[in-house]
Amino acid sequence: MAKGVAAVSWGGGRIDLFGIGDDGGLSHRAFDHEAWGDAESLGGSLTSAPAATAWAIDRLQVFAVFDDGALWNRYWDGSAWHPWESLGGELDPNATPAASSWSADRIDVWALGRDGLTWHRFWDGARWVDWEQLAT
Repeated sequence: MAKGVAAVSWGGGRIDLFGIGDDGGLSHRAFDHEAWGDAESLGGSLTSAPAATAWAIDRLQVFAVFDDGALWNRYWDGSAWHPWESLGGELDPNATPAASSWSADRIDVWALGRDGLTWHRFWDGARWVDWEQLAT
């Protein structure tokens, strides 16, 4: 992983590490109790460093701003990585988003807009709620 590292843990003895690979795509590596596994490419066209959160045991969500200025995300459902999905936005392609979760029914992500303001979007358990501007 060349740059832009993010790390998250969904349980004891587990760490998932994300970064921007030499090809500009997302790279992922996991530590599982005893050793680091091999790196895998998760693709994409990242211009920002990634942000990651765990929303349950063996459930991960990773975010990054792509070259189109939109926020994109991928998630791990315990069995497989789902394809990249655009969450839209007009974001600063050089600013790193931030993400957190308090349960499987709530995932929050924040990003800096091209307007210099902080923008927020969240998963409410059924859908992604539209972007909202936050006071800075």
